[in-house]
Parts: sequence; C-alpha cells; structure tokens
Amino acid sequence: MKSMNERSSGKCASFSDAFYGTSTVGERGQIVIPAEARTEIGFHPGDKVVIMRHPVHSGLMLFKLEAMREFLDEFAAGLAHIQEQEERKQ
Repeated sequence: MKSMNERSSGKCASFSDAFYGTSTVGERGQIVIPAEARTEIGFHPGDKVVIMRHPVHSGLMLFKLEAMREFLDEFAAGLAHIQEQEERKQ
C-alpha cells in the first residue's frame, strides 16, 4: 500500500495506489472503511454514500453522495457540450 503522501493528488496511478486493505462483513452486514481511506477520501460520520453493484463483477463501488453529484453534473455538462457541437455542424 502507498502512503497518503504518495496518494495526495486524489488520482491513482496504479491498482496498488487504490488498495486500502481488507474489511470483514459483520453479522449485520456492516463493514469498516479503513481509516486511511476515510481520511484521504474525506468520509466523515453522517456522510451519505452511494453504493452500487459493479455491472460485471461480484463487487460493490462506494462513493460520497456529493462526489457522485459532481460527477453526474460534469458528465451532463460534457454531454450538453457535445450536443451543441453536433447541432452547430448541421
């Protein structure tokens, strides 16, 4: 695993940069997010998260709700820009 200083850019250069360790599913289905991940991502008690099933593999993806909103806003803006460019060509 990489140190937080090596990951401080928020982007992962390799798979090992994205690996925080393991966690065990408890009897009530709860897991603990490793402290390094919580600190780096900025998870705080009370934060809302989006949990999605991976579309192909047997796994889950976890996002802060605000991060998902930002991604979707950027995605929508990108689509609008592409649509405007296509309309100008016609």
